[in-house]
Amino acid sequence: MLSRVANSLYWMCRYIERAENIARFIDVNLNLLLDLPYDENEQWGPLVVTTGDNKLFENSYGEPDKDKVINFLTFDNNYHNSIISTLEKARENARSVREIISSEMWEQINKYYFFVKDASNLLEDHDNLYDFYYRIKLESHLFTGTMDTTMSHGEGWHFGRMGRLLERADKTSRILDVKYYILLPSVDLIGSPIDYIQWAALLKSASALEMYRKRFRRILPDKVADFLIMDSEFPRAIRYCLIHSQRSLRTITGTSFGTYKNAAERYLGKLSSELDYSQTDEIITVGLHEFLGRFQHDLNVVGNSIHETFFEVGK
Repeated sequence: MLSRVANSLYWMCRYIERAENIARFIDVNLNLLLDLPYDENEQWGPLVVTTGDNKLFENSYGEPDKDKVINFLTFDNNYHNSIISTLEKARENARSVREIISSEMWEQINKYYFFVKDASNLLEDHDNLYDFYYRIKLESHLFTGTMDTTMSHGEGWHFGRMGRLLERADKTSRILDVKYYILLPSVDLIGSPIDYIQWAALLKSASALEMYRKRFRRILPDKVADFLIMDSEFPRAIRYCLIHSQRSLRTITGTSFGTYKNAAERYLGKLSSELDYSQTDEIITVGLHEFLGRFQHDLNVVGNSIHETFFEVGK
């Protein structure tokens, strides 16, 4: 497969996943504010921190509040990771590989992009935000389902799935990190009803609340961390994402597990193995924030190695 085509499929799916995750963060925050007893603006700053682009936000908007953060994360064409910007880039990548993807995939991503573009003019009063962000999640699911059922599961499909799952692992780690390290206003509130509400909201942001309750019933911070980091069966858990990303990578290269032929296989295999042999209580003892920060760094290394191994070929 041409490196140009592989690159477009990989980033097309990463951008679709990124748009969905931003919608998840905002949607859960909107619902969370209905249950919190203090200034709502305190809860919007952490959403910007989640993206890692808080300095850019401060330079453009100043102090965070609901309207500023929603506009920045959703409709700001000058912000490269806003929902509208990521969908525009996803659509452009899809356009460049129309001979590879199915016509149904192209139609879905086109419909998705224009839905958000048109909504930027309709939601100035934010009256329909709940329905809007629900629709974004639904459109992303429709694209993923369309891709899985109308595109041959060859190299191109695996590049797309790998991109989607690595993006998902990154965003799951970021929202968990923000809750644990930033979102709670005071250590005095740990174990309080507010703390409980926020952990439940975190699970909702990953569509994980129901599956978590079936497994653990009570919401406990260490169990939430265990579920979202270590679970190998829940599709938005970090370990699940790494396991299936690695399977797609090995399918592309034909390399057996336990060996590697390139840097991408080495770094992704190493990161996945570290989780395989880790335990949540050890992670929390060392420091969850420190663990997640290191994980995000290592995941960036994986992404860079995939780029160098597959997408710079022939350049």
